[in-house]
Amino acid sequence: MTGLALLVAGGRGQLGRDLAVLADAAPEVGFAHAPGSGELDVTDREAVADAVAVLAAAARDAGLRPVVVNASAYTAVDAAESDVERAFQVNSDGPRLLATTCAAQGVPLLHVSTDYVFPGDGDRPYEPEDPTGPQSVYGRSKLAGEREVLRGCERGWVVRTAWVYGAHGANFVKTMCRLERERETLAVVDDQRGTPTWSADLAAGLLELARAVAVGRGPAARVLHCTNAGDTTWFGLARAVFEELGADVTRVRPCTTADFPRTAPRPAYSVLSGAAWRDAGLTPLRPWREALTAAFAAGAFA
Repeated sequence: MTGLALLVAGGRGQLGRDLAVLADAAPEVGFAHAPGSGELDVTDREAVADAVAVLAAAARDAGLRPVVVNASAYTAVDAAESDVERAFQVNSDGPRLLATTCAAQGVPLLHVSTDYVFPGDGDRPYEPEDPTGPQSVYGRSKLAGEREVLRGCERGWVVRTAWVYGAHGANFVKTMCRLERERETLAVVDDQRGTPTWSADLAAGLLELARAVAVGRGPAARVLHCTNAGDTTWFGLARAVFEELGADVTRVRPCTTADFPRTAPRPAYSVLSGAAWRDAGLTPLRPWREALTAAFAAGAFA
């Protein structure tokens, strides 16, 4: 098996940390660098150029195949509505710089995107080629970043995911764990449907894809979806978290989006189809409920 050299932009975030841990333990990864935004600002042209050049040189010297994974993102969905410039800098300009630099160095690029690029009015899982139509600044900035990657790097792939949670950073599952301790009851939205995705499972999927693209066996489809399988609502996920905690699930009560207004609109339906991922010969991720149990068993929320 050909060894890998990885650069993970956004390496101190929720997904980036899991990918870094997985890469460090993988025997086929000979070099892995996962800088946070303080070390590698993807909007800084010189910093991006230097980081990719170092990766390419390290790979060349060690006889490894280099791959860049962009896990950096501006993810404050509500804040983006009034912080438009910064959201587009990180989510669009950053991917553009990575794409053009990777293309110049001959390095494949995997770019992580989101279900929020879709309008959310569907009734079946979205395929990668379905029409997009983001309803928020966050979604529009992420779609712009996708286009920059596909336009700027011939060996660039976009991997959309959804409802990511994990041991690091803020996320819905962590919030539910905290609220279970703090509140007798809580209301959770039951009219938004998607797929919870454990960041550790997503990281494993990205590493499998990195292996493929490194040796020139990257999928013909350059936009893929990678989530855990199945779907639920935020209410369903909250009750599942309470189950894992051994708490009374009836303490979680359903409400509507209208009952819980947010600054940025959320898609009512954003389930992503994994068909293209499977068709590319990549391993489908396990069902979301099974993954949640595994995350708790692994101590992700201890």
